[in-house]
Amino acid sequence: MRTVHAWPTDVTAARETQEALRHQVIREDDLGPVHHIAGIDVGFEDSGKTTRAAVAVLEFPSLVLHDQAVSRCPTRFPYVPGYLSFRELPAVLQALERVASKPDILLCDGQGIAHPRRFGLACHLGVLTNIPSIGVAKSRLIGTHAELSTEKGEWVPLMDKGEIIGAVLRTRKNVSPLYVSIGHRISLATAVDFVLRCTTRYRLPETTRWAHRLASG
Repeated sequence: MRTVHAWPTDVTAARETQEALRHQVIREDDLGPVHHIAGIDVGFEDSGKTTRAAVAVLEFPSLVLHDQAVSRCPTRFPYVPGYLSFRELPAVLQALERVASKPDILLCDGQGIAHPRRFGLACHLGVLTNIPSIGVAKSRLIGTHAELSTEKGEWVPLMDKGEIIGAVLRTRKNVSPLYVSIGHRISLATAVDFVLRCTTRYRLPETTRWAHRLASG
């Protein structure tokens, strides 16, 4: 893991951190063999005063649970869309340190470059850990897209200011799509492929489903 910066407690400092780090994001495949994929999810306790982060490491391609960890820490950043990594990542990094097997890819419940400053939670986590990462969000933060087929596996580009920032991906027929974007050290096409390979009968990939159980349990 790379040296972690000081964690800002206000939006101005957080924005400066995003601007300083976003150029480190690698938007092409820089992957080794993939044997373990981790799902990352975060919940909150004590009326938001405590951040609870969960990491679920699954064997790939079997998607069998291999390792897991939960970490809690005080919540030090307010809820501000576009700055969720500053609220969630301190606990996530602690949880990642507690798993015995280092994941080969991280699937984050949040945005990657599909973000106003092209530096969402998945980018931030990927840059800090230097682990290939993918943003898999349940809702759209920014961008527009064409109409999407109802068939599983179909996707269309998510666009912003003339740039492809992600994929609107149908992971299950006739169910709301997911918003997939590059986090770090992976291309969009490869990110979409891994999300689909981690998705079985449900809308969400198994990585996210396992991590969510831990984060909210």
